[in-house]
Amino acid sequence: MKLLFVVDPLAGLKAYKDSSVAMMRAAAARGHAVFAAEARQLQVQAGIVQAACAALDVRPDNDWYRITDTESKALRDFDAVIMRTDPPVNTDYLLATHLLGIAEANGARVLNRPAALRDFNEKLAILNFPAFIAPTRVSADAQGIGNFLAEHLDIIVKPLTEMGGAGIFRLTTTDPNRNAILETLTRHGSRAIMAQRYLPEIKDGDKRILLIDGEVVPWALARIPLAGETRGNLAAGGTARAQPLSARDREIADTIAPWAQANGIFLAGLDVIGDCLTEINVTSPTGFQEITAQTGHDVAAQFIGAIERA
Repeated sequence: MKLLFVVDPLAGLKAYKDSSVAMMRAAAARGHAVFAAEARQLQVQAGIVQAACAALDVRPDNDWYRITDTESKALRDFDAVIMRTDPPVNTDYLLATHLLGIAEANGARVLNRPAALRDFNEKLAILNFPAFIAPTRVSADAQGIGNFLAEHLDIIVKPLTEMGGAGIFRLTTTDPNRNAILETLTRHGSRAIMAQRYLPEIKDGDKRILLIDGEVVPWALARIPLAGETRGNLAAGGTARAQPLSARDREIADTIAPWAQANGIFLAGLDVIGDCLTEINVTSPTGFQEITAQTGHDVAAQFIGAIERA
């Protein structure tokens, strides 16, 4: 197969932790041709979406890639195009999904489907599964969020378009900065945010559960917060611990997996704290390398194998 990965700049990817690197290594190990491009390199000529694609010699060490050739190629000429550009989901990101949608209409197979990347905001997608979530409010009204805080006394507030724990705050009724935080996050009432009841189970980790083409990876990656921190995200300093899925984890994953597959979400990362679903990540879910290193379950090989079968 010929696989194109639409990623952030290669020089910025970390060989020891990035799931995109693990995917490319797994593809190369199985004899597939690996190419990379950035979203900004997508273009349309004569109605066909193309990109300046770098052919990669992918290696197992920290000096993990070498560019062997660069050529403009039509996306429909690849067996699969894997969209792995990180959020924020801003105007540039959304425009890239529109171009990928045109590529799909040209005949390209894009994973995840561009429409799914647009339709399923990673925070808001959980609202499709109300039985699995903590009390939640979405609003641009700081006073309304304040009323939610008064009801639940201890809450988490977060923007709807960021990743890696960016912009997440824990608020209590005694926090002297709560009004300023809500005004800042809502941009004085012009942008909706999400508020959720605080889940003390975060001390045991924010669990990442991976779904690959409707199949549930049998290990979760619990991201344990630093002492004094409420965010388990690895980008915020959390510690990663692979663990088997609990019965509740499996119930959540088994319910969402067919929904994700039916909606063109080939790869999803579910975030679960305690018994509650908190996010459904569809842009660039991570955790592959940590799970593989700690359990021996090769998640990247499972991902490439699923593309091969499909």
